[in-house]
Amino acid sequence: MDESVLNKLKILAESAKYDVSCASSGTSRSHKKGQIGSAEGWGICHSFAEDGRCISLLKIMLTNNCIYDCAYCINRRSNDLPRATFSVTELVNLTIEFYRRNYIEGLFLSSGVVRNPDYTMERLVRVVKDLRQVYKFNGYIHMKSIPGASQELVNEAGLYADRMSVNIEIPNEQSLQLLAPEKDFQSVFTPMRFIQQGMLQSAEDRKKYRHAPRFVPAGQSTQMIVGATPDKDKDILHLTSALYKRPSMKRVYYSGFVPVNAYDHRLPALKQPPLIRENRLYQADWLLRFYNFKVDEIVDDSYPDLDLEIDPKLAWALRHPEAFPIDVNRADYEMLLRVPGLGVKSAKMIVTARRYSRLGTAQLKQIGVVLKKAQYFITCHELPTKTVNELKPENVRRILTQRTNRKIDDGQLIIPFDFIN
Repeated sequence: MDESVLNKLKILAESAKYDVSCASSGTSRSHKKGQIGSAEGWGICHSFAEDGRCISLLKIMLTNNCIYDCAYCINRRSNDLPRATFSVTELVNLTIEFYRRNYIEGLFLSSGVVRNPDYTMERLVRVVKDLRQVYKFNGYIHMKSIPGASQELVNEAGLYADRMSVNIEIPNEQSLQLLAPEKDFQSVFTPMRFIQQGMLQSAEDRKKYRHAPRFVPAGQSTQMIVGATPDKDKDILHLTSALYKRPSMKRVYYSGFVPVNAYDHRLPALKQPPLIRENRLYQADWLLRFYNFKVDEIVDDSYPDLDLEIDPKLAWALRHPEAFPIDVNRADYEMLLRVPGLGVKSAKMIVTARRYSRLGTAQLKQIGVVLKKAQYFITCHELPTKTVNELKPENVRRILTQRTNRKIDDGQLIIPFDFIN
């Protein structure tokens, strides 16, 4: 591989690492004769690590040059850092060469904005078009749509990409104007609308014509930066909920603000990213998507921010002790989902298993219920533990948080993304 390309790779892979909105593809395009690669349903993982390890996607920027001067971005035009730009041919060849070496299974492609949005978008489209049509690349492609790009270019990109994303970045337009005065919400939401329109039209066409081309089959995603502005979790989650009502939106990602431009006084002086808050937002996001929670149940005017000490489902349960305990042998599925320690899978298994016999502690453990948490919110025919109403919510909270703190003090591993419970 040419040394100049390797130098560009080092610079542009480093510049791309702050974008977290790349994950499993959600598409299942299988291998086809005469083509290389596939996006088979077993999934595509996150990115290509800087040290050379394969993490499935080559996460790269076309260029880190940018006409914008966003306060929170490492690639802002006023920063003095190494700059590089791939040609379309270089980036296409790099992707194919990495695939043939079995380093990657797909591509996550983004870019800074050079000259204007359409010029940048046109070059990105040429990359994915050449991969598909010239090299017959059939692997997964996630492509960033440039805010402000024309509908024609977005529509063309959607024919070649599996997933497209447009990052909102700042969840409040007033805050966006402060930190990125050259941007506005209209330039972000307009290409989002183009992608949605293309997906809906594609779905209609495929009902009439079996071989009609698919448009962005894995949907679209977006990303918000958390902690760069004073926005409350309530505001972030209300925006998230509105986005999920769009049929094309598959994932909203949250990125803890990384203070890469400490000299800019418009930004908060943080020593490290707010990772716990980021984690809580992902857990709340999971409740919205899979547990039938509404935003106002998770955060409201009285509790505008998520509790950093406990997960949002446990926080809701402790605020509503009147809803508990519930009898796992009688409660409906929707109520089972609201019990701390029960996930979607375990709730479904309980509903199925209790048709055949009454469930006790042993059966709940076999199903996978986290009894150390659930025991305070459920009853069954032989569960001896006092419930949340007998112990009082504040005491249950103290018991559960002390247990977690002991694990941290003992050096035990805590898995933060406990979404399923």
